[in-house]
Amino acid sequence: MNDLQPNQDIRLVPYYPAYEIALPWYQDAELCHHVDNQNRIYDLSILKNMYQYLGSHGDLFYIEYKGILCGDVCLQTSGEISIVVCKEYQNRHIGRTVIGKILALAKEKKYPRCYAEIYSFNKQSRKMFESIGFVQKDAETFVYTLE
Repeated sequence: MNDLQPNQDIRLVPYYPAYEIALPWYQDAELCHHVDNQNRIYDLSILKNMYQYLGSHGDLFYIEYKGILCGDVCLQTSGEISIVVCKEYQNRHIGRTVIGKILALAKEKKYPRCYAEIYSFNKQSRKMFESIGFVQKDAETFVYTLE
């Protein structure tokens, strides 16, 4: 993917260790609950393990909005998409714009489909993925067909 900037405000930055910036996102209990369905926040060890796993299983990026890192997104080789936008930057269509760019990357890689696993209580994420064209296939799986 040559163009990592879907619009003038948003840019995808290839992953690098920026734990001091990312750790506060994952110390928000509600955000962590939406990500993992657990009542725990991340510590540095959990964060590093997560990024190590995602980075070794797909394309991992930070989301930059107007020059500030505000989240992350991964397109795994399985076609699974995971995205986190920190609370202060939600509801600005950042996620929707980023997912559009990630779908373009998946298409470029000739993936037949992408999917996201979203818990039933995460209504905001479900609404966002459905607005892009993802279709619910079972209780927590939303699929977007690229072919």
